[in-house]
Amino acid sequence: METKQNGEEEEQQIVNPWKVEAKEGGKIDYNKLIDQFGCQRIDQSLVDRVRRLTSRPPHVFLRRGVFFAHRDLNEILDAYERGDKFYLYTGRGPSSEALHLGHLIPFMFTKYLQDAFKVPLVIQLTDDEKCMWKNLSVEESQRLARENAKDIIACGFDVTRTFIFSDFDYVGGAFYKNMVKVGKCVTYNKVVGIFGFTGEDHIGKVSFPPVQAVPSFPSSFPHLFSGQDNLRCLIPCAIDQDPYFRMTRDVAPRIGYHKPALIESLFFPALQGETGKMSASDPSSAIYVTDSTKDIKSKINKFAFSGGQDTIEKHRELGADLEVDIPYKYLNFFLDDDIELARIGKEYGAGRMLTGEVKQRLIQVLTEIVERHRRARAAVTDEMVDAFMAVRPLPNMFN
Repeated sequence: METKQNGEEEEQQIVNPWKVEAKEGGKIDYNKLIDQFGCQRIDQSLVDRVRRLTSRPPHVFLRRGVFFAHRDLNEILDAYERGDKFYLYTGRGPSSEALHLGHLIPFMFTKYLQDAFKVPLVIQLTDDEKCMWKNLSVEESQRLARENAKDIIACGFDVTRTFIFSDFDYVGGAFYKNMVKVGKCVTYNKVVGIFGFTGEDHIGKVSFPPVQAVPSFPSSFPHLFSGQDNLRCLIPCAIDQDPYFRMTRDVAPRIGYHKPALIESLFFPALQGETGKMSASDPSSAIYVTDSTKDIKSKINKFAFSGGQDTIEKHRELGADLEVDIPYKYLNFFLDDDIELARIGKEYGAGRMLTGEVKQRLIQVLTEIVERHRRARAAVTDEMVDAFMAVRPLPNMFN
């Protein structure tokens, strides 16, 4: 949905579930997004509270502001502190064979949340959505869902606490009843206002939002949460998914459920810069979990936008612009050592460290992550996928 300024002028960025685009030559303004969407910024007191309640260090994505915004996270933490349970819900739209690092971010963070709070998790594979938006066949969408499930399982989720489902396989019964309840509460004008649908969009698109909404409600999973309609839900996701859950939160009290809480991330920028997010349709914009060491080295050296100066002499004098430097930004996501990151920022920003040195460190960090993921994915069998996707109770999910 493209937003307007003063009711007339178009704003300079587009952020919705299908398109993320900054002003040409600029970058996403997250402060404007927070104001526009109406969510809240995560402050240090919330990070400290998570540390206290979980008795473990906050994830690097939390302490560095990668997950930077929320809706009602305090209410989830209040309930948890009282001894009440909650569950996690996240998802993936399977439109490509392999995931890139941007796709992994919500799953890496969700695994941390599952381990830290010891709660169950439902993961929705929206193969129906990608069939409609990407013009894929039903069969291809289903195949990609299973392939993507292997990458998700490789992130290390606990099969005794995790249910992965594809919409084509699971939608029906109680889940579909909730979809109908949501659909009756949202007018056509409302859905056009939220998602920006036009007269050229087919009705499948207009009817999809309830499908992504209702995993927020525990009764959509009677095999997991029978009789637990008061169970709260926390959704880790990128902020471009917020429109779905603004709609969901508006509807939830009207049909007898808690509003889902959200914890929302920045976009992982493309190698070429921060005008948008990594795109599966542009291989040169992204590092994939299938990339070889040689691929990673080549992409970082060739495409990663540098904030360094044009010449060594000028760089030594002025230093790097860390606000636009992609290798440094990627290290901010994936280099776990806070002391080393601070040292690199100080030395590189002062010109004592060169772009080539920063890129070399990034290549090492990303190669280790991708190799570790590749090994884990190679160990995921079709039988393991079946186990995660089986409709079954999870008797120890809160233990």
